[in-house]
Amino acid sequence: MKLDMVRVKICGVQDPKIGVAAALAGADAIGIVFASSSRRVTPEQAREICQALPPFTARVGIFVDTPQQEVQQIAHFCGLDVIQLHGGESADYCRDLGFRCIKAIPARNRQCLEEANAFPVSALLVDSYVNGKSGGNGCTFNWHLLEGLQLNKPLILAGGLNIENVGRAVAYVRPYGVDVSSGVEVKGQKDIPLIKAFIKRVREVSFNATGS
Repeated sequence: MKLDMVRVKICGVQDPKIGVAAALAGADAIGIVFASSSRRVTPEQAREICQALPPFTARVGIFVDTPQQEVQQIAHFCGLDVIQLHGGESADYCRDLGFRCIKAIPARNRQCLEEANAFPVSALLVDSYVNGKSGGNGCTFNWHLLEGLQLNKPLILAGGLNIENVGRAVAYVRPYGVDVSSGVEVKGQKDIPLIKAFIKRVREVSFNATGS
C-alpha cells in the first residue's frame, strides 16, 4: 500500500522565530493555542507569529468551546487559515463557523471515532483520551483502535508523538498528517533541533514507504 507524504504540524508555537524555523525545516502547519494551556498566546502574539510565517505554511488556531463570534474575530485578526476544535463543539458549530475546521476526537473508543466521521470538517485529529482534559497531554494511545477505520476525510494523528515513536506511528497508522507539541520540547520550550529531527523522521518513513 502506498503511503503519501505525511504532513507535519508543530503545535503550541509561542514565538515567531520558532514558527519560522519549523516552517523552514519542513513543517506544513503551525499550531497556535488560544485555549487554557501553558502554551496559550494572546491574539496579538498570534498575529505576530502568523505574519512572520512564510507562504504555504498553514496557520492553525486551537480553540476549546469558544463562542463562534470570538473565534471568527480572532481568526480574522490573526490571519488564521484553519480552526482546530478540541471541545464539545457540535456539527452545526463547525458548519457555521465559516472557516476550514479540524475536529479533535479523543480516542476513547472505536464508536466515538466512527461517529466523528459525520462532522462537516476538513479533517479529524485523533488524540489520546485523558479524563477531564481537552488534549492528549503528551500521552500515547492504542493505535490498534484505528485499524481498519473507514473515514471519509483525512486523519491527523496526535497524542504523545516524539522522535522515538513517530516512525512506527506513521508506518502503522498511515495518517494524512501528524501533530506534535511536547514531543519537540525541552523543559517546556520548543527545541529547534528536535523539531528538525522529528520532521526528518516523518519524511524518511513516508518516502521509504512510497517505494521511491
